Amino acid sequence: MSFPLLTATAVLPALGAVATAAVPAARRTAAKWLALLVSLATLALAIAVVVRFDPDGARYQLTESHSWIADFGVRYELGVDGIAVALIALTALLIPFIILAGWHDADPLETGSRRWRPTQGFFALILAVEAMVIISFEATDVFLFYIFFEAMLIPMYFLIGGFGDRAHEHGEKAASTQRSYAAVKFLLYNLVGGLIMLAAVIGLYVVAGNFSLTEIAEARANGSLDMATNTERWLFLGFFFAFAVKAPLWPLHTWLPNAMQESTAPVAVLITAVVDKVGTFAMLRFCLQLFPEASKWATPAILVLALISIIYGALLAVGQRDIKRLVAYASISHFGFIIMGIFAMTSQGQSGATLYMVNHGISTAALMLVAGFLISRRGSRLIADYGGVQKVAPVLAGTFLIGGLATLSLPGLAPFVSEFLVLVGTFARYPVIGIIATFGIVLAALYTLVLYQRTMTGPVKPEVSAMPDLRVRELVVVAPLVALLIVLGVYPKPLTDIVNPAVEQTMSDVQKKDPRPEVEAAK
Repeated sequence: MSFPLLTATAVLPALGAVATAAVPAARRTAAKWLALLVSLATLALAIAVVVRFDPDGARYQLTESHSWIADFGVRYELGVDGIAVALIALTALLIPFIILAGWHDADPLETGSRRWRPTQGFFALILAVEAMVIISFEATDVFLFYIFFEAMLIPMYFLIGGFGDRAHEHGEKAASTQRSYAAVKFLLYNLVGGLIMLAAVIGLYVVAGNFSLTEIAEARANGSLDMATNTERWLFLGFFFAFAVKAPLWPLHTWLPNAMQESTAPVAVLITAVVDKVGTFAMLRFCLQLFPEASKWATPAILVLALISIIYGALLAVGQRDIKRLVAYASISHFGFIIMGIFAMTSQGQSGATLYMVNHGISTAALMLVAGFLISRRGSRLIADYGGVQKVAPVLAGTFLIGGLATLSLPGLAPFVSEFLVLVGTFARYPVIGIIATFGIVLAALYTLVLYQRTMTGPVKPEVSAMPDLRVRELVVVAPLVALLIVLGVYPKPLTDIVNPAVEQTMSDVQKKDPRPEVEAAK
């Protein structure tokens, strides 16, 4: 039997989480290094997945299948297509930077404080989330996917509620209350979505008789499984609702700003750059493949919701006073673009949406982690508390600017390619939606440049006059992310080569072809 590479990629961080949690409290530095080494080893396995994956080969590769709960047709079934490979690589890449960026975020507070946080627990929870996210990208059994789709809520709840941001203008008691509120809101929203999805998963089993994504899709394609129209639509809505909460899509988005505001910067990155991608990924893998007719039926309504997310998120980002909430609302706008690209039902739109998932993860990580370094120096999340930072910390200001420019999709940086493809793909089939969505780009430029102007330029405020520039550890975190933004912005071909064949197969699932251009190319 060949080496179970997909299982190893998910199991290694899970075992690392257990080992990290078992480190004695007095050896917290050892716990940090153990977590970092495990994350780097997981990255090496993810690279092996990328290397072994053949974009021109079978749809699902490196497959593993074992009987699990035979009486109910549940199998331990894994497999990856190009979309899953790209997101596994993104997850494994970001976790070491998240751990490094949060190196001191869970250190014990001052002596006598009632807020004591076990350092090893913080890093163990991060590794646990990584394991669950990776296996969610790998699972081709619907029930197996559902288990880890829901299970990742538990470590995320403790990361938000137990290891929240220390910067709070109203003191420790208010901070604790806000953290608890954000964690409970995150949990409740996602639990409701998950319970509705559970009903849909059970319904799918009643109709299909098993949970295998590949078997159900094949049966639907060859006509041996005929799903009634209303049944398919209800099942689609059950799945889509859970994924829309996770994504998050307006109006199911309200948990995200609270969760990101009250989390440490590394955990905020974990939420929006890693965990939330499971929602948009699942729309491509499960909604479109299992329920193609219902997906086409729901497309107009979903596109309208995505468009509202784009404009609404960007408008609210413009008016934010809190740096983290601004990035959170910007992410809601970006997720609107991703979902719009998925349901535009064009190859350009879906390729752009997949690239957007990867590039948004990198750009948001760069911006939010630098913002976290900034906040840790000043002790405040409020934009008004900064000014003139570029004069005292030019490297910090420069990397913050690059992260911001990537967020507004400046040409030459990675998100531009994604956003361009999404807009082109949407305009080809829904020109009005595509035209209105372009206003999100204008608003992105506004909130990003205003944020930079108010924090980094102007007179140096006394509170930031002695602010140190980025340290070596922080440069190690930021520099590779900035380099990736530039490389993928100039040369995205390695990523598109992996993604495009999977997109073509998804288009085939929904029996859609790209609209023919109105003007034929010259021969």
